[in-house]
Amino acid sequence: MNDLEKKIKSASLPSDLEEKSLELVERLTAADYESVAHYIDWITSLPWEKRTEDILDLQNAKTVLDKHHYGLNEIKERILEYLAVMYLRKETGAKEFKGLKVSELKFMRAPILCFVGLVGTGKTTIASSIAEAMGRKFIRIPFGGMGDALDLRGQSRVRPDAEVGQVIKALRRAGSKNPVILLDEIDRVGEAARADIMGVLVELLDPEQNMGFTDHYIDYPVDLSEVLFIATCNNTTNISTAVLDRLEPIQMPSYSDEEKIAIAKDYVLPSLLQESGLTADNLQIDPDIWPKIVRPLGFDAGVRTLERTLNGLCRKVAKLMVEGKGRNFRLTSENIKEFLPAW
Repeated sequence: MNDLEKKIKSASLPSDLEEKSLELVERLTAADYESVAHYIDWITSLPWEKRTEDILDLQNAKTVLDKHHYGLNEIKERILEYLAVMYLRKETGAKEFKGLKVSELKFMRAPILCFVGLVGTGKTTIASSIAEAMGRKFIRIPFGGMGDALDLRGQSRVRPDAEVGQVIKALRRAGSKNPVILLDEIDRVGEAARADIMGVLVELLDPEQNMGFTDHYIDYPVDLSEVLFIATCNNTTNISTAVLDRLEPIQMPSYSDEEKIAIAKDYVLPSLLQESGLTADNLQIDPDIWPKIVRPLGFDAGVRTLERTLNGLCRKVAKLMVEGKGRNFRLTSENIKEFLPAW
C-alpha cells in the first residue's frame, strides 16, 4: 500500500484523480490488490502533462516530406499551411480568443486530415512523415476488422478481464500528450459494430468533445485536444456522415507510369539495394526497360507491386553474386526476362 501511495504522489496526476486513487488504496483489500495495482500502474504511466516540443520550421518540414515522397504537392502544401497556422498561434500567444489566450487553445482547431485512396498510394507513410516533420511521436491504431467499440473506448473495471482501449494505449506508448495518432483504414471495421465505432470516432475527432475523452477503464476524462489525428480509408462509402463532417478528406491519386519510374529510381531502388547488401554498382538498369519493370502484370494504382518486383531483382542479383557468377549486373532488353517473373 505504501508503494502504491508513493507511486501516485510521485506522478503528475490531476488533483481529483490523485485523491480518488488514494481513496482506492485506503479501501484496499487483499482480494482487490491486483486490479487496483494494475489501475494505478495505468494512470501513473499516462502523459498527463508530458508533451514533445513541436518543430514548426516550414523549410525543415518540406525537406522531410520531399525526402520520403515524390509529388503529392497539394497534400504537402496543406500540411505546410497547417504548420504555418500553428507557428502564428505560438507567436501571437498574448492575443485572446473567446476569453482564452491563443496559446491556451492547444491547437485544438487543427484540421483532421483523412487520406482517401487505393492501396499502395502512400496514405500511411505520409502520416508518419508528418509526425517526423513536426518532431512528434507517431502511433498507428489499425481499424481493419475491429469488431467492438470497446476496443477503442476500453472496458469497465467491473469486468474481471477488463482492458484499456486502443486510444489510451496509444497515448501511453507515445509517452506524450501531443502525438500524431493514425486511425488506419476506418472504413474496414466490422459490419455489426460499425455504428458504435463511428459514435466513438465522432467523440474522438470533435474538438468540442475530445478535450474530455473518457475511457471506461480509466474512468476519468483525458484531454486529447493536442493529439493530431490522421485517418485513412480506401473509400468513404462505409464512413458515417457525422464522422465525415469532422474530417477533411484528401484524395491520394493513383500513380502514373512516369511517376512510378521516378519513385523507383529515386526512392525504392536505393532503399532496397541497401537492405539487400548491394551497391549501385552491383545492379544497373537501362532506362528503356523501366516501363517493363513498372508494369509487368498490368495497371496497379500504388507502388507495392513495383516494390515486390524490384525486391525480386535484388534477390536474384544477390544469389548470382554469392554463387560467384559476377559482381556487376546490368539489366538490358536482352536479359530482362531472366530477372523478371514469368507468368
